Amino acid sequence: MALFTPFSLTSKYYLCRLSARPDCQIGFPEQYSIFFDQDNKHLITLYTELMLGIISKLFGGNKSDKDVKKILPVVEQINQHFASFASLSNDELRGKTLEFRSRIKEHLKETEEQIAAKNKAAEELPFSDLLQKDAIYQEVDKLKKEKDKKIEEALQEILPEAFAVVKETARRFKENSTVTSTATQLDRDLSVKKDYIKIDGDQATYSNTWTAAGGQVTWNMVHYDVQLIGGAVLHSGKIAEMATGEGKTLVSTLPAYLNALAGEGVHIVTVNASLARRDQEWNGPIFEWLGLKVDCIDKHQPNSEQRRQAYLADITYGTNNEFGFDYLRDNMVHAPEEMVQRKHHFAMVDEVDSVLIDDARTPLIISGPVSRGGEDQQFHVHKPRIQQLVQEQERIVRHSLNEAKRLIEKGEDDPKNGGLHLYRAYRGLPKYGPLIKYLSEPGIKVKMQKAENYYLQDQQRNMKVVDSELLFHIDEKQNSVDLTDKGLNMITRAGEDPEFFILPDIGVKLAEVEKSEVAAEEKLQQKEALLNDYAQKADRIHTVQQLLKAYSLFEKDVEYVVIDGAIKIVDEQTGRIMEGRRYSDGLHQALEAKENVKIEAATQTYATITLQNYFRMYHKLCGMTGTAETEAAELWSIYKLDVVAIPTNLKMVRKDKQDLVYKTKREKYKAVIDEIEAIRNAGRPVLVGTTSVEISELLSRMLNQKKIPHNVLNAKQHAREAQVVAEAGLAGAVTIATNMAGRGTDIKLGPGVKEAGGLAIIGTERHESRRVDRQLRGRAGRQGDPGSSQFYVSLEDDLMRMFGSERIASMMDRLGYKEGDVIQHSMISNSIQRAQKKVEENNFGIRKRLLEYDDVMNKQRNVIYGKRQHALFGDRLALDIDNAFYVVAEGLISGFREQEDYEGFKMACIVNFGLDTAIDEERFKKGDINTVVEQLYTEASESYARRKDDLKKNAIPVFKNIRQTQGSHIENVVVPFSDGRKGLNVLTPLDKTLQTEGEELANSLEKTITLTVIDEAWKEHLRAMDDLKQSVQTAYLEQKDPLVIYKVEAFQQFKNMDADVNKDIVSFLCHSSIPVQQQNAPLKEGRPQKTDYSKMKANKEEIDAAGDDYAANEKDYFDPSGGSAVKQEPVKVGPKTGRNDPCPCGSGKKYKQCHGKDA
Repeated sequence: MALFTPFSLTSKYYLCRLSARPDCQIGFPEQYSIFFDQDNKHLITLYTELMLGIISKLFGGNKSDKDVKKILPVVEQINQHFASFASLSNDELRGKTLEFRSRIKEHLKETEEQIAAKNKAAEELPFSDLLQKDAIYQEVDKLKKEKDKKIEEALQEILPEAFAVVKETARRFKENSTVTSTATQLDRDLSVKKDYIKIDGDQATYSNTWTAAGGQVTWNMVHYDVQLIGGAVLHSGKIAEMATGEGKTLVSTLPAYLNALAGEGVHIVTVNASLARRDQEWNGPIFEWLGLKVDCIDKHQPNSEQRRQAYLADITYGTNNEFGFDYLRDNMVHAPEEMVQRKHHFAMVDEVDSVLIDDARTPLIISGPVSRGGEDQQFHVHKPRIQQLVQEQERIVRHSLNEAKRLIEKGEDDPKNGGLHLYRAYRGLPKYGPLIKYLSEPGIKVKMQKAENYYLQDQQRNMKVVDSELLFHIDEKQNSVDLTDKGLNMITRAGEDPEFFILPDIGVKLAEVEKSEVAAEEKLQQKEALLNDYAQKADRIHTVQQLLKAYSLFEKDVEYVVIDGAIKIVDEQTGRIMEGRRYSDGLHQALEAKENVKIEAATQTYATITLQNYFRMYHKLCGMTGTAETEAAELWSIYKLDVVAIPTNLKMVRKDKQDLVYKTKREKYKAVIDEIEAIRNAGRPVLVGTTSVEISELLSRMLNQKKIPHNVLNAKQHAREAQVVAEAGLAGAVTIATNMAGRGTDIKLGPGVKEAGGLAIIGTERHESRRVDRQLRGRAGRQGDPGSSQFYVSLEDDLMRMFGSERIASMMDRLGYKEGDVIQHSMISNSIQRAQKKVEENNFGIRKRLLEYDDVMNKQRNVIYGKRQHALFGDRLALDIDNAFYVVAEGLISGFREQEDYEGFKMACIVNFGLDTAIDEERFKKGDINTVVEQLYTEASESYARRKDDLKKNAIPVFKNIRQTQGSHIENVVVPFSDGRKGLNVLTPLDKTLQTEGEELANSLEKTITLTVIDEAWKEHLRAMDDLKQSVQTAYLEQKDPLVIYKVEAFQQFKNMDADVNKDIVSFLCHSSIPVQQQNAPLKEGRPQKTDYSKMKANKEEIDAAGDDYAANEKDYFDPSGGSAVKQEPVKVGPKTGRNDPCPCGSGKKYKQCHGKDA
């Protein structure tokens, strides 16, 4: 066992040295010896770090180490198979795919036979036996889940062999310029479109060079052991965290091939379309040689047959947003043939932290126009009041700051004097320039923080003293603004209702009306007036709050820009204009009013889902990224995804230095420029990471003043991105990039750079997320390269200003640090990371709360889309119709019985069921309620059954007449139905209607009315939910939780919508009829009509803009040959095959008679 021997003692610390006995098996490295220098300023390492290292080793390492250790035996098996497969011929190696599929099929045989038998049993049951059918369908659902489990069992068994097949295929393509084997039908089909496949008789020859991302690539990669580990982690449904240059794209080939063998579909998800196309073109030939079909949905138009075929491929590449939008569109169609997606089985997400964390709450929305006049005018009406309010607040803050300076100078800096005025100024306008400058002076920030702590204690009991002079107060951390009583009085004009901007306690007001002794009709009118007044005030207060945010928290040319008379949001990380994105909850309209541009018309949501809820639908989900460990808790909490850190192929030797902390930004930037100059002179390249485009441009100007050549990587230089990245690793190169724009860039070192010390990373500010800082650091040290990273921080930085430790500011003052001095210490770096962790926890809290809102909608969407699927495919629609009859019957009995309104009940039976009920008044009022409901349900069901029989009898002669008189070419007939109030055209197949004696016509009617009613009701419900989400946000003014109110109201609204849907469906079915055919009004031939999307709009631009931030990922691969990056060139179109030329597939036929038939 290792011993720790104290050898010296200073004022506070024992200095320890590690001495290990010969029999010690732990093997500590020398750097664990720890000591202080004489003046105790520089701590080389901490005793606690040593203890944590010892404990970790004693218990077998961290969780990732243990996960990797479990996979190592599998890697050994893979390599054994890989060695044995070297002796196989090309045909034998390709034949492994069919062998694997056969083994999987055999493993699933029993379960699939059971599913087929159950479905057949359900079809053979009489139509009236709905309960038995329902029981069988539930058993089928369980068997399908069991099948998924059995698929995983079979795949796990063949994993070592399958991975070895992919690795051996990669080796053969690397070592041979062409690979020849017996041609399959797939080879022949592909050879028509792919120039790297040539057919010669019965032989297919694949070249190892093909076009990807607009340039020629030659396959030169074979999987390392660490990549095999990464592939096994992905297959197990986890997140593989892999460092830059470790070849995530190559790793994805392993689980993609393995899971594609099951035939259920593999979706590989990227953040933008260029990456989806590139990866599909890059890896596609390897999969195709092994007999798999590969496609990319982003290459085809939505709702097209080509996109449907792309989803039917074994492996489908695409962007996160297109997968989500296709799901929404599939749930808007009126025929199963229009659907493009199949089962959501297995998805592999690239840059998983970006998709599942950063963009997870971004809603994918398909919307259409809605007429809602007048409400946008409120922004213009209240704008002058808010302008005046903000100007007056600035005067108050200026006065408070001057008073604080005067009192502090006199020594009266306690929280009740100078500290009070200073904190008041901060709470009034935290971004006020003179205030920020004053807080950077020695000791001032500490005084303000003391005052803040004083007024926050005891649940902010004394905060009213601070706010008494303010018109509104700002919480910068929560991004919120609230009016004070003084502010309310100021914006309420003379002669207006004193409560014009105050939300009444609606419960108390309604109770007062109820207690009054006025007539019932007048009570109802008073209640309606109160509710209308409440709704108007809620909208008014919401409008004022959003205007206040627009003026006090959002700055033009920082958070947004005005281009061509429109507000465009600027991404805070990259500075890119986020086309199509709009702030929610009326904030965007408030900004439009502020800048005097046109307030865009409101739209109505037709369908929506967040990426978070879309990806939670998959049977198995996994992902790859370079940085996920810091978000591991959130990924597990929401998606049940575990994060496993994959070891690097070569040991990481990058030196990560402790942060350098300065007092002001000016000192910090000066130090950064000096360091850049020193590193450049040493012959090393430098990548400078910034948090915004403005800082990038500032540093660029400073470098220009010193005549230091450099490149800038941001939105303005987007077209030169590839060239900038290619030059970034050359000796003496200086590249400035925003942290996110620099993400994914694989910087390769030029000649002599390794010897000089490798790439130097300089971070000009700590980002609020540790993950982004780690992404920046990850640019250096790829594949064992040397490198270094250093962050420069100032107390004026946003993170430090909002969350910086009070101890940092006080310590710098206590130690007598002056302007220009720097502090560097592990304690400081740890303190900054704790501040980052606070922000991450805060953001996670916000996201979790948003998730709870989103989960409400998700549950409702699942119910509605489930009913839609039943109607679309028809197999379970009869159960839903039967259930609707029962629910309507139950609603009528319970509703009218409570009011003891028998006459109203009888009338409702006529309106809803089209029958005069046999239930007498005595039975209605006093009979057992369940028995009465059952009786009414039976009456209604039997009445509808008779109506259906009449419908079939009347329809059959008409349909026979159509077949006899109009010939056999008629496939579908349009039948007009009406319930006396509205009409509905139903398309039904002629032959099937005749074969089923009219049953198909009744089914088509049920399907059409169900889809029509559900779609209309769902659109209106989504609109109501949008309004509800906005209106509940003011509930906190009544000391209530908006989320709780939202959940309660949302449940009630959905319950009401569901009841209305059932009533509308039942009422139409019970009253519908078709006209008897007359000579002058014959039924017409019909053709299936595709869903009309012409008036609908998807927020695709907004999502695409976010994905474009990762365009630099096009360089994120490791080239073992050390060659230069692929030069981007326009895609060259080869010579077309003439219609009369021989078909390239080798069939011997002319092209027009073979693969060119449909061309």
